[in-house]
Amino acid sequence: MNGFPLVSVVTFLPLAGAAVIAFVGSDRLRAIRSVALVAALADFLLSVPLLTRFTGSSAGMQFVEKVPWVGAIGASYHVGVDGISLFLVLLTTFLTVLSVAASWYSIASRVKGFMMAMLLLETGMIGVFVSLDLLLFYVFWEAMLIPMYLIIGMWGGPRRVYAAVKFIIYTLAGSLLMLVGILVLYFMHHGATGEYTFDLLRLYGTAIPRGVELWLFLAFFISFAIKVPMFPFHTWLPDAHVEAPTAGSVLLAGVLLKMGTYGVLRFCFPLFPAASVAAAPVVSVLAVVGIIYGALVAFAQKDVKRLVAYSSVSHLGLVMLGLFAFNAQGLEGGILQMVNHGISTGALFLIVGMLYERRHSRMMEDFGGLWKTMPVFAGLFMVVTLSSIALPGLNGFAGEFLVLVGVFLKSVPFAAFAALGMILSAVYMLWMFQQVMFVEPRKRDAPALADVTAREKWILIPIVILVFWIGIWPGFFLSRMHASVDAVLARVWSAGLAGEVARDAGGRGGAAAPDVLQAVSTEAAPDSASAGMTPDVGE
Repeated sequence: MNGFPLVSVVTFLPLAGAAVIAFVGSDRLRAIRSVALVAALADFLLSVPLLTRFTGSSAGMQFVEKVPWVGAIGASYHVGVDGISLFLVLLTTFLTVLSVAASWYSIASRVKGFMMAMLLLETGMIGVFVSLDLLLFYVFWEAMLIPMYLIIGMWGGPRRVYAAVKFIIYTLAGSLLMLVGILVLYFMHHGATGEYTFDLLRLYGTAIPRGVELWLFLAFFISFAIKVPMFPFHTWLPDAHVEAPTAGSVLLAGVLLKMGTYGVLRFCFPLFPAASVAAAPVVSVLAVVGIIYGALVAFAQKDVKRLVAYSSVSHLGLVMLGLFAFNAQGLEGGILQMVNHGISTGALFLIVGMLYERRHSRMMEDFGGLWKTMPVFAGLFMVVTLSSIALPGLNGFAGEFLVLVGVFLKSVPFAAFAALGMILSAVYMLWMFQQVMFVEPRKRDAPALADVTAREKWILIPIVILVFWIGIWPGFFLSRMHASVDAVLARVWSAGLAGEVARDAGGRGGAAAPDVLQAVSTEAAPDSASAGMTPDVGE
């Protein structure tokens, strides 16, 4: 596939699908849904070669494409993937297929607009993960907000407008801070080198005074913390989740929240390593508060969807705690847990949506005893629930265990709080499952619910397969992260402030040396042909 712009095709194929739908009559609902599903499925299949042809031993960007965009200001169309972004791109394409399929019947009004919004959202999300130019990244970051705003505001629940406005205000406020940080970094690089550029890999080498670095770190970090969302920036999330339609909740939890954690890894750590290390104690405290707070509030919920929403605050707090441990175990566990959370929590929202379609309620008191009438559904629901609480052998265990080890190497008290959060997670998830599946029905005159349909099996079974695959063979995924994670640790190590960070990394992480640092500063691996990368387009 040398010479084939694979990343660009994967990024913009959903946009092409949305353009095709625009020419389909609004009354041709089956055609609209079919085009959307085919476009999403084709995009997922095209994204698979990113995995099969990816070279895990390389820390450089792969499948790189670079062409001039706005030459007058040094902006370029520069995209590529590495071990940090690879699985997030695949997660996006995978969940979009399931989300479109899940909306086949549940979205009955303005179907054309909804399916176009879903595909436009997919292009925006993938663009965020593959952009290697700061201006291009910002364009995708902002463009992605529009379709999600419409999905919540037009197809959501009774308080959809309030939730959509709250979502857009929070995220736009953070985005504006990040834009200021991008511009300051842009002009600082010009002042130091005489070159105007938004190229991320070039900006990695910019010398930034310590005081300025802290402010730039805050400008980027607050934007990412809102997106995660970290405590205390989390208040927009429960409203957005509860009011969004099922597909919106799946992509919001499965992909959009990961943009915050991804941004910390891609931008904050390599660009501002000294400030990242300095901020680690404060960020870790906020992460711990979020872990415990999210778990306790989730346990107090009677609405299943709101419970799952608050569980995301707790689970993503654990990811942030692992990232700021600054060792290989914490970073790799955090990346793997981003994927795991997207799979497990996305599946939980799909399951809640299936229940809502049957009984038009999300309150636990309106269910009970479903295992008798929905045995297949109960089995699939049980697997997803156990994966969410990190049962050994399922996907959540490997990620959470690595995070816990990484945090333990850094701070035993923080590790203790993280373990407490994991225990609380098991408590409220199993309690929720018991209330919905096993407790005797409160409303004895309620009609029995039908078991899963063939379409719903096609949605949930691929998720269950992934749950077992990651749980049994996590090394397949972790091996493709090693080099990129080592490169990030090398950036932190090079800051001269983190000798203890390098020691804590242990094994590979501690060995992240200048050769890795040099590799991540290049635009592609040394041997692009053997790495399965495309040459820079137009060069």
